[in-house]
Amino acid sequence: MFTGIIEGVGRIAALEPRGGDVRLRVEVGSLPFDAVQLGESIAVNGVCLTVVEFDATSFAADASNETLSLTTLGTLAVGAPVNLERAMRPTDRLGGHLVSGHVDGLGRVLSIADDARAQRWRFAAPTALLRYIAKKGSICVDGVSLTVNEVDDAGFEVALIPHTVSHTAFAQTKVGDAVNLEIDLVARYVERLLGGSGMKGGSGE
Repeated sequence: MFTGIIEGVGRIAALEPRGGDVRLRVEVGSLPFDAVQLGESIAVNGVCLTVVEFDATSFAADASNETLSLTTLGTLAVGAPVNLERAMRPTDRLGGHLVSGHVDGLGRVLSIADDARAQRWRFAAPTALLRYIAKKGSICVDGVSLTVNEVDDAGFEVALIPHTVSHTAFAQTKVGDAVNLEIDLVARYVERLLGGSGMKGGSGE
């Protein structure tokens, strides 16, 4: 589990085809990386991946074809910046919201507008996901826990404060870019308890 509070921005160092899928190597950049262990989980742009190799400045993780097809990881180029968060510990503060690292679908940046010192970002989202997105609710975008300001039939809007922009890969995200979306876990369980069929798919470990 994760919190959606980004701990560092890294970059894709290599994409190595292996047996039909891909092994990613990620330079950790500003991510605190002490006491890393084989098998631990790290969210990369909101996708939960397992550390299979590491050194002092990077780690490797395998991405299945399903993960590559359902998230932005399959389209990232070497050098692309990525949001990184290590799995939460039982003693951590939950500064964002509970995030599983299982991406529900892809969105797209529709617009970015200044709003005093903050920025208003509008995202398109699949119709199947919009039913789970509520005004003043939480959503995870590329691994970042955000509060929804507005939502309609085409997408949703959030406000990013300067700290969020400067301490995440959003600083290099542009209008038209695809993003990973994970809805609030509470919405999934409420639908299940009410007898809904729920969503199909989702990617992450």
